[in-house]
Amino acid sequence: MSGREHGHDPLLPHGAQAVAAPPRANDELTDELEVVPGFEHENLQGWIPQLATEADIRAVIEKAFDYRGDVTITRKNGAEVTGYLFDRRVAPTLENSIVRLMLASGERPTVPYSEIAAIAFTGRDTAAGKSYEAWVKKYWEKRAKGEKNISIEPEALE
Repeated sequence: MSGREHGHDPLLPHGAQAVAAPPRANDELTDELEVVPGFEHENLQGWIPQLATEADIRAVIEKAFDYRGDVTITRKNGAEVTGYLFDRRVAPTLENSIVRLMLASGERPTVPYSEIAAIAFTGRDTAAGKSYEAWVKKYWEKRAKGEKNISIEPEALE
């Protein structure tokens, strides 16, 4: 048997072979399939959380670390820094825990948790709505229309 008879499609990217099946309309199997929801990111854009306790600070920094846009950190001395939070180092105390930001200028400042007065999710979430499932759906829509040379390259963010 060929690979296609085993469910492999040479036109589909290798990593999508097992999960990307063409949409089925009114198929008996569709009702029997187990559906597992994917991980959904919260819409944090524009959120300015209250940082009242150490637990609040730690929880918000974890959300900021998972956020795919810029954040603005206001230090206790009033200085602000805006950039992509790409690293955090968690320690037992706030004084020893740090975050690292990537600024538009290329700088990568370090800010101790203990100096953070506020965090605002100010940048656009650049990956919102660009899940793998959305890509697969678009792929099958293009393929159903008969498009050729469907690229596996990602779309431009802007």
